Amino acid sequence: MLRRAAQLLPILDQLRFYQPAWLKSDIAAGLSVAAVSLPSAIAYPAIAGLPTEVGFYATIFSLVGYALLGSSRQLMVGPDTATCIMLAGVLATLGATDPGERLALTVALSLLVGVVCVLAGVLRLGFLANFLSRPMLVGFLAGISVSLIIGQIKRLTGVPIETDGLLRPILSLLSQLGAIHAPTLMTGLAALVLLRGLRKVPPGVPAPLVAIVLGIAASVALDLETRGVAVVGALPEIAFSLKAPVLDRLADPSLYGGALAIAIVGFGSGIVTARSFARKSHSNLNADKELYGFGAANIGSGLFGGFPVSASDSRTAVNFAIGGKTQLTALVAAATVALSVLFIAHLLAYLPTAILGAILVSAAIDLIDLREMRILYRISRIEFTFAILTLLGVVIVGVLQGVFIAIAATLGNMLWTASHPRLALLGRIPGKAGLYKLHRSPEARAIPGMTLVVLEASLVFFNAEFVKQKLLKIAKARRAGTTWFVLDAAGVNSLDSTGLEVLEELRATLATAGVSFGIADLNSQGRRTLDRAGMTEAIGKDFVFASTEAAAVAFESRIAARSA
Repeated sequence: MLRRAAQLLPILDQLRFYQPAWLKSDIAAGLSVAAVSLPSAIAYPAIAGLPTEVGFYATIFSLVGYALLGSSRQLMVGPDTATCIMLAGVLATLGATDPGERLALTVALSLLVGVVCVLAGVLRLGFLANFLSRPMLVGFLAGISVSLIIGQIKRLTGVPIETDGLLRPILSLLSQLGAIHAPTLMTGLAALVLLRGLRKVPPGVPAPLVAIVLGIAASVALDLETRGVAVVGALPEIAFSLKAPVLDRLADPSLYGGALAIAIVGFGSGIVTARSFARKSHSNLNADKELYGFGAANIGSGLFGGFPVSASDSRTAVNFAIGGKTQLTALVAAATVALSVLFIAHLLAYLPTAILGAILVSAAIDLIDLREMRILYRISRIEFTFAILTLLGVVIVGVLQGVFIAIAATLGNMLWTASHPRLALLGRIPGKAGLYKLHRSPEARAIPGMTLVVLEASLVFFNAEFVKQKLLKIAKARRAGTTWFVLDAAGVNSLDSTGLEVLEELRATLATAGVSFGIADLNSQGRRTLDRAGMTEAIGKDFVFASTEAAAVAFESRIAARSA
């Protein structure tokens, strides 16, 4: 019974084998995670135009939700830049401008994202995360970083910027340089310099928290509000209670596309974090079980009035560095944040909004992975192009549209590559055993009277026509003196009826020219497909070879026998 319960609630399994020596590490890690979580809880709601308290709800109850169902011992969840910007994009697409309407839609979206993740876990769709290419994620994170930085112009300068995109906000700022509020700009720049400087100190120092504490102290000491520097202001009374949305919100089909997009991006970026730290801790990670954890985190956040969340690199890194052993760390962090909100929330009223802008800009800068961009450029110009395309799509046409453009472009490239497979000619190198690709080994020569072609892909409906034309072109070019044409099918993992039709057309065409067609190294499934279609008899059992080397040896033996 206990084992069954532990399967449903992984935290029970962690506590069942809990060692007393771990408690000190879990408490210390929990306090540190809370210290890092507070600034993001305060700053990130502003990305989606939501009140500050929503960030506290999302932070606290997502930690609890993931702690109950998440499979990773180290992973920490909560508000993150990518998911918040995705949420802002979805709300903009829905045309939500009224604060109450935005909040209601946010709660509904958080619950729907959680439901999507849970259903995906039930259907074991965790493998779909593998289709979110690294170039797309790198470009996406860079794109939302640029968008986020541009979005902080108003907070850092005091200049009202009402336009969106890449160039228009910058041009709007340049046209209003005289309207920049100097005290606001100095406050924001000082905080940004502090945040970037604290990155060079030993890990574990919560730089955003330091900036917030110093910002509140400076605001009170210098009375910045009377100098025109905008502050957060008094927070409404915060009460932790269930805030179930109106049922018709959850039944609104217009929310489903946005919820799906947020779930894809949130889980896609989150699973990268989860896998990275699982590798560091030498532990296994089940993507399907992680879907349950992400689902519980978002449902927990939504039930108490929070927004969609995902895994957090910074909080997970802090937990890992301090030495947290179990998800008790997350429960300690959630309790610490809740107590902080209840007893020191009144101090946040003095926090300059320019400090929040600086925290978001610093976080955005860290998301731009220039090193990864350089690696992509060296490895593959195509993948680098996709990363840049994703970046520009997110910045220029919007987060939601940019994601769909990136996914469509990635899938389009996959289909193009799959539908235009590589083919190569094989031959011998004098004095050496084996077969070699002619284009790769200049000293290799085709076997006189024999054409050996290797197909490096499956032969199915979407690439059959291309393969047929390439094979016929090769056959025509090498027809003089050729008596055997053998296809190396070692790379043909799948063969469908359209592919069989191509093989039959090729066989018939070659037969009219007096050339025998053979196939080599086809897997057992492909052999059965040939047998069922009657192609084995048409080709001839003697021309269905176990390997390409066997085909070459058979041809050379026949030629030698004739010459004897």
